[in-house]
Amino acid sequence: MSTAALVLLAFAAAGGLLLTGRGEQMRPAWGAVVLAGLLAVAAALAWAAGSAPEAIVQGASLVAVLAAVAGGGPVATAVLRAADPSAAGIVGGPQDPEILRGGVWIGLLERAAVAGTLLAGWPEGLAVVLAVKGLGRFSELSAPAAAERFILGTFASTLWAIGCVGVAFLLRP
Repeated sequence: MSTAALVLLAFAAAGGLLLTGRGEQMRPAWGAVVLAGLLAVAAALAWAAGSAPEAIVQGASLVAVLAAVAGGGPVATAVLRAADPSAAGIVGGPQDPEILRGGVWIGLLERAAVAGTLLAGWPEGLAVVLAVKGLGRFSELSAPAAAERFILGTFASTLWAIGCVGVAFLLRP
Protein backbone atom coordinates (compact mmCIF):
# COMPACT_ATOMS: atom_id res chain seq x y z
CA MET A 1 0.00 0.00 0.00
CA SER A 2 2.89 2.36 0.66
CA THR A 3 4.07 1.89 -2.93
CA ALA A 4 0.57 2.66 -4.18
CA ALA A 5 0.54 5.86 -2.11
CA LEU A 6 3.89 6.85 -3.62
CA VAL A 7 2.60 6.16 -7.15
CA LEU A 8 -0.57 8.21 -6.59
CA LEU A 9 1.51 11.07 -5.20
CA ALA A 10 3.67 10.83 -8.34
CA PHE A 11 0.52 10.98 -10.48
CA ALA A 12 -0.52 14.12 -8.59
CA ALA A 13 2.90 15.64 -9.33
CA ALA A 14 2.68 14.71 -13.03
CA GLY A 15 -0.89 15.97 -13.28
CA GLY A 16 0.12 19.20 -11.61
CA LEU A 17 2.93 19.66 -14.12
CA LEU A 18 0.56 19.08 -17.03
CA LEU A 19 -2.00 21.53 -15.67
CA THR A 20 0.62 24.13 -14.76
CA GLY A 21 2.00 23.95 -18.29
CA ARG A 22 -1.41 24.93 -19.68
CA GLY A 23 -1.26 28.37 -18.04
CA GLU A 24 -3.56 29.93 -15.48
CA GLN A 25 -6.30 30.96 -17.93
CA MET A 26 -6.49 27.50 -19.57
CA ARG A 27 -6.64 25.25 -16.51
CA PRO A 28 -9.88 23.31 -16.16
CA ALA A 29 -11.47 23.39 -12.70
CA TRP A 30 -11.93 19.62 -12.76
CA GLY A 31 -8.13 19.27 -12.89
CA ALA A 32 -7.82 20.55 -9.33
CA VAL A 33 -10.54 18.14 -8.21
CA VAL A 34 -8.65 15.24 -9.77
CA LEU A 35 -5.41 16.35 -8.07
CA ALA A 36 -7.17 16.65 -4.72
CA GLY A 37 -8.70 13.21 -5.20
CA LEU A 38 -5.32 11.67 -5.98
CA LEU A 39 -3.84 13.30 -2.90
CA ALA A 40 -6.72 12.14 -0.69
CA VAL A 41 -6.45 8.54 -1.87
CA ALA A 42 -2.64 8.63 -1.50
CA ALA A 43 -3.08 9.91 2.07
CA ALA A 44 -5.61 7.19 2.88
CA LEU A 45 -3.32 4.49 1.51
CA ALA A 46 -0.32 5.91 3.35
CA TRP A 47 -2.29 6.03 6.57
CA ALA A 48 -3.47 2.44 6.13
CA ALA A 49 0.04 1.25 5.23
CA GLY A 50 1.70 2.72 8.30
CA SER A 51 5.47 2.90 8.33
CA ALA A 52 7.20 2.10 5.06
CA PRO A 53 10.75 1.08 4.18
CA GLU A 54 13.30 3.92 4.22
CA ALA A 55 13.65 3.93 0.42
CA ILE A 56 9.92 4.53 -0.02
CA VAL A 57 9.92 7.24 2.65
CA GLN A 58 12.77 9.05 0.90
CA GLY A 59 11.07 8.67 -2.47
CA ALA A 60 7.79 9.91 -1.02
CA SER A 61 9.54 12.95 0.44
CA LEU A 62 11.03 13.86 -2.93
CA VAL A 63 7.78 13.23 -4.80
CA ALA A 64 5.85 15.17 -2.14
CA VAL A 65 7.95 18.26 -2.84
CA LEU A 66 7.41 17.84 -6.58
CA ALA A 67 3.66 17.38 -6.10
CA ALA A 68 3.51 20.37 -3.75
CA VAL A 69 5.31 22.64 -6.19
CA ALA A 70 3.58 21.41 -9.36
CA GLY A 71 0.04 20.85 -8.11
CA GLY A 72 -0.46 23.94 -5.98
CA GLY A 73 -0.92 26.34 -8.88
CA PRO A 74 -3.89 24.53 -10.43
CA VAL A 75 -5.46 24.11 -6.99
CA ALA A 76 -5.00 27.79 -6.11
CA THR A 77 -6.40 28.84 -9.50
CA ALA A 78 -9.49 26.67 -8.97
CA VAL A 79 -10.04 28.15 -5.50
CA LEU A 80 -9.73 31.70 -6.84
CA ARG A 81 -12.19 30.98 -9.65
CA ALA A 82 -14.63 29.33 -7.26
CA ALA A 83 -14.44 32.33 -4.91
CA ASP A 84 -15.41 34.83 -7.63
CA PRO A 85 -16.16 33.24 -11.01
CA SER A 86 -17.78 36.43 -12.31
CA ALA A 87 -14.49 38.34 -12.02
CA ALA A 88 -12.67 36.24 -14.63
CA GLY A 89 -11.46 38.53 -17.36
CA ILE A 90 -12.78 41.77 -15.82
CA VAL A 91 -10.13 44.49 -15.58
CA GLY A 92 -9.38 45.05 -11.93
CA GLY A 93 -10.94 41.70 -10.98
CA PRO A 94 -9.06 38.87 -9.27
CA GLN A 95 -8.22 37.26 -12.63
CA ASP A 96 -6.68 40.48 -13.99
CA PRO A 97 -3.05 39.61 -14.82
CA GLU A 98 -1.87 43.03 -13.63
CA ILE A 99 -2.94 42.23 -10.07
CA LEU A 100 -0.20 40.45 -8.13
CA ARG A 101 2.03 39.84 -11.11
CA GLY A 102 4.65 37.14 -10.64
CA GLY A 103 2.28 35.08 -8.52
CA VAL A 104 3.03 31.88 -10.41
CA TRP A 105 6.75 32.03 -9.63
CA ILE A 106 6.19 33.21 -6.10
CA GLY A 107 3.74 30.35 -5.57
CA LEU A 108 6.22 27.77 -6.88
CA LEU A 109 8.92 29.03 -4.54
CA GLU A 110 6.49 29.36 -1.63
CA ARG A 111 5.32 25.74 -1.94
CA ALA A 112 8.90 24.48 -2.26
CA ALA A 113 9.86 26.41 0.88
CA VAL A 114 6.81 25.19 2.80
CA ALA A 115 7.48 21.58 1.85
CA GLY A 116 11.18 21.94 2.60
CA THR A 117 10.72 23.46 6.03
CA LEU A 118 8.23 20.79 7.05
CA LEU A 119 10.37 17.92 5.76
CA ALA A 120 13.39 19.42 7.52
CA GLY A 121 11.48 19.31 10.79
CA TRP A 122 11.26 23.09 11.09
CA PRO A 123 7.54 23.95 11.10
CA GLU A 124 8.38 27.45 12.32
CA GLY A 125 9.68 28.01 8.81
CA LEU A 126 6.05 28.29 7.69
CA ALA A 127 5.76 31.53 9.62
CA VAL A 128 8.96 32.83 8.03
CA VAL A 129 7.84 31.91 4.49
CA LEU A 130 4.40 33.46 4.89
CA ALA A 131 5.78 36.57 6.60
CA VAL A 132 8.30 37.16 3.82
CA LYS A 133 5.57 36.70 1.22
CA GLY A 134 3.28 39.12 3.04
CA LEU A 135 5.99 41.74 3.43
CA GLY A 136 6.95 41.42 -0.22
CA ARG A 137 3.37 42.01 -1.34
CA PHE A 138 2.39 44.54 1.34
CA SER A 139 2.32 47.59 -0.93
CA GLU A 140 0.08 45.79 -3.46
CA LEU A 141 -2.53 44.64 -0.94
CA SER A 142 -4.40 47.94 -0.63
CA ALA A 143 -6.67 46.97 -3.54
CA PRO A 144 -9.50 44.74 -2.26
CA ALA A 145 -9.25 42.38 -5.25
CA ALA A 146 -5.51 41.97 -4.68
CA ALA A 147 -5.94 41.31 -0.95
CA GLU A 148 -8.60 38.67 -1.60
CA ARG A 149 -6.51 36.99 -4.29
CA PHE A 150 -3.46 37.04 -2.02
CA ILE A 151 -5.23 35.49 0.98
CA LEU A 152 -7.14 32.83 -0.93
CA GLY A 153 -4.22 31.91 -3.15
CA THR A 154 -1.82 31.70 -0.23
CA PHE A 155 -4.15 29.53 1.85
CA ALA A 156 -4.89 27.16 -1.03
CA SER A 157 -1.25 26.94 -2.04
CA THR A 158 0.04 26.41 1.50
CA LEU A 159 -2.62 23.85 2.41
CA TRP A 160 -1.86 21.92 -0.78
CA ALA A 161 1.85 21.81 0.07
CA ILE A 162 1.09 20.71 3.64
CA GLY A 163 -1.18 17.96 2.33
CA CYS A 164 1.48 16.65 -0.04
CA VAL A 165 4.10 16.55 2.70
CA GLY A 166 1.53 14.95 5.00
CA VAL A 167 1.47 11.87 2.77
CA ALA A 168 5.23 11.50 3.16
CA PHE A 169 4.89 11.94 6.94
CA LEU A 170 2.25 9.22 7.11
CA LEU A 171 4.77 6.77 5.64
CA ARG A 172 7.50 7.56 8.16
CA PRO A 173 8.24 5.02 10.91
